[in-house]
Amino acid sequence: MRAVVVGGGSWGTAFATLLRDGGHSVTLACRDPEQVAAIAATHRNPRYAQGVDLGGIDAAELHEAPLAEADLIVVAVPSRAFRDVVQALPGTAPILSLTKGLDPETGERLSTLVRGRPVAVLSGPNIAGEIVRGLPAATVIASDDEGLALELQRAVNSPVFRVYVNDDVSGVEYCAAAKNVIALAAGGADGLGLGANAKSGLVTRGLAEMRRLADAAGAKAETFAGLAGMGDLVVTCWSAEGRNRRAGELIAQGATPAEAAAAIGQVVEGLTTAPVLRGLSRRLDVEMPITEGVCAVLAGESLTELVGQLMRREPTSE
Repeated sequence: MRAVVVGGGSWGTAFATLLRDGGHSVTLACRDPEQVAAIAATHRNPRYAQGVDLGGIDAAELHEAPLAEADLIVVAVPSRAFRDVVQALPGTAPILSLTKGLDPETGERLSTLVRGRPVAVLSGPNIAGEIVRGLPAATVIASDDEGLALELQRAVNSPVFRVYVNDDVSGVEYCAAAKNVIALAAGGADGLGLGANAKSGLVTRGLAEMRRLADAAGAKAETFAGLAGMGDLVVTCWSAEGRNRRAGELIAQGATPAEAAAAIGQVVEGLTTAPVLRGLSRRLDVEMPITEGVCAVLAGESLTELVGQLMRREPTSE
């Protein structure tokens, strides 16, 4: 198929290589003309995954990419840019969203912003740096259109990238958003040196928050025990390459959220998603104390004091 990947960050670059290795025609569409020129000249992305050979992948500025002729458009842009990008896309090709977050303006799931064309979402424990090194990974593709999900499964599945399908689009998207917020908290536990017991308990209770959200939002609870839920949560909270975990660690060590994001040098979705997720939980009347705590820390509250508050909460049944 003819695919255009919109977004030249680490995950967009990694996914472009998966499509190329699957025998598809791939264009990587970037906003920065200097990035496009560098990829065309050197077959390397100068900003992300610099060691990866991008031979066989075309690069183009977004306004010059062959979007209208594409069979598939893959969107790998930050959540804050997702709405504007998808609503400006020409043609009617299906969209596969790789973005993990919620719309910052409305709190809506990102797939609901796509109009007039089929849409699917992909999520799972997919650290981009491992994928470009050829390490094995698994993922899930969810869509209300079963035919599209199966078509994309066939197009992307490979011996090193195993793809499952799922019809619970809302569950997969809420997992993808919420796990980044829990990862900020897990990184905070690392930064304070609280130990493996505390971090494991935090992550487990974070998964419980995610499941409560699923119930209230009409998603399937079992999705939160799958690749998009527990799988992605575990890798995001423990991988040294996890941006959200690293941001939480830096904040615990004294950095401001802006300083942490600058040090990482890439988008940290949890910083954008946390207040949006909190707003959603309040609208749905869902108790999410870890999410509330992350927002409080991002607003300047002491992380050490927050830990004490969480530990002093009234004991209850699991």
